[in-house]
Amino acid sequence: MTGSDPPPRGKERAAARLRGAPSRAANKAEAKARSATPAAEPPEPTPAPTPKPAKPAPAPEPTRTRVGATGAAKAERAAAGPRQQRSLTTSNEKPSNGAAVRPKNGNGGVPVASSSIRARGPAEPPARRGLPPADAYPSLSERLLNEPDARRTNAKNSALITPRSPRTALEPDPVAMPAKPSKRVRHPFVIIGNAIISIFVLAALMGGVVLVSGKQRFDVPGPLAEDRVVNIPRGSGIREIADVLLREGVIDQPWVFVGGVLVLKAREDLKAGEYQFKAHASLREVVATIVEGRVVTHQLTVPEGLTSEQIVARLGDGDILTGNIKEIPREGTLLPDTYNFTRGTTREQVIQRMQQSQQRVLKEIWDRRSPDLPIKTPEQLVILASLVEKETAKPEERTRVAAVFVNRLKQKMRLQSDPTIIYGLVGGKGTLGRPIMKSEIEQPTPYNTYQIDGLPPGPIANPGRASLEAAASPARTRELYFVADGTGGHAFAESYEQHQKNVSRLRLLEAEHKEQPPADPQSTASQPPASAPSAPAPQRRRRN
Repeated sequence: MTGSDPPPRGKERAAARLRGAPSRAANKAEAKARSATPAAEPPEPTPAPTPKPAKPAPAPEPTRTRVGATGAAKAERAAAGPRQQRSLTTSNEKPSNGAAVRPKNGNGGVPVASSSIRARGPAEPPARRGLPPADAYPSLSERLLNEPDARRTNAKNSALITPRSPRTALEPDPVAMPAKPSKRVRHPFVIIGNAIISIFVLAALMGGVVLVSGKQRFDVPGPLAEDRVVNIPRGSGIREIADVLLREGVIDQPWVFVGGVLVLKAREDLKAGEYQFKAHASLREVVATIVEGRVVTHQLTVPEGLTSEQIVARLGDGDILTGNIKEIPREGTLLPDTYNFTRGTTREQVIQRMQQSQQRVLKEIWDRRSPDLPIKTPEQLVILASLVEKETAKPEERTRVAAVFVNRLKQKMRLQSDPTIIYGLVGGKGTLGRPIMKSEIEQPTPYNTYQIDGLPPGPIANPGRASLEAAASPARTRELYFVADGTGGHAFAESYEQHQKNVSRLRLLEAEHKEQPPADPQSTASQPPASAPSAPAPQRRRRN
């Protein structure tokens, strides 16, 4: 049917509706399929304008209308007649009067393009036996309009059920296969890297906890009840030091001590030695004491006038110093003084310090010596100073004794010093243990200045700084003699006659004290000068 054909009548309209039934059924199936799949809401259909009724025209031949059905189906539907007619409406309202309604096709109310239908009055399709009334089944347009609203209200509760055949319903629903992990994720290096990162993160967390806890314990007062001196041996490692401190009661948490030293990066700065720790010293204070090397110092005082053998014997006493001395140093090479050292210092180290001090002091004094001295080398200065050191113990007499020896050297007189006799007899032992006998005075030895001219071949003791300075800068006198005055000092004289008076005075003092005089009273440098050979030799009083 085309737009120029006249509108159908009576049976022709019924036949047209029957011929359009297959298209409507196909449209219903398509609408159900669209409702089963979530899609955008279809736009609301717009009813096409009702065409004006045209003049009646002869009915078109059935062959001109193409409805997409077979010839047998067409004959069957034509034979069925008006029993298969359905009431079509364009809205939810049912026709209640004889108003004309526009028939709908399977396109949701859009009129068939090739035909126009004129309603001639209310036409009620005959009721079919055993079927529900026509209004019990909503039209396709109503369902299409209502289904989007139903989907919106039920979307949160459940998904729409897609109608399936019984056979399809019995089949299990297809389950999506899980996605395969990436090869990069499953690579061994990635797995190992993840494990290492996890271990590092866990170790960092644990390290932070340990660090905070250890810091608090590091500053807590320690268990030491009173001050204590602890000796850390040489060569001790961090664990050995922690064990020593734990054994002495200085610390009670050795692992915290070890951890604190490592965190402070002070492992290489720990020093051996003897340390005094205060009462209740914290671990931080203990570590600082050891790292800074605040060790306990000991003092060794070496008196002036001792021989090298006597000094070595003194160094051997006690257990503060360690090691042995391989050989006795040369006489006069050690400087008597007070030396500070720590426990564990070797005796050789102390000897080396004394030798270095003597060389430094000797050079300093030699550079400031008097220009008119009758000595030529620093070694001769040490020899002269050793004689001064052994002759007197009073500081104020050193320059005068040195002046006597220098004046005698200038006048080519023998020095006649009793300590040189003793050193020539006993060597480095230092003391004779008895008075000097007359035969020993006349006994020639390399050091006996009663028998040799000038200075002895070497020092007879280790002089101190004061004696070295006195020998380098003696007093400006013309004295040639001195003798003991009985009070620990000496009486000096420029002439032999005055010297004899001093000797007589000494004897009177000895008589007053009722002391028996020795066989040969000492009188250092008692011989008259070479210019007076006829003068009698005075009696001597010798000193041990």
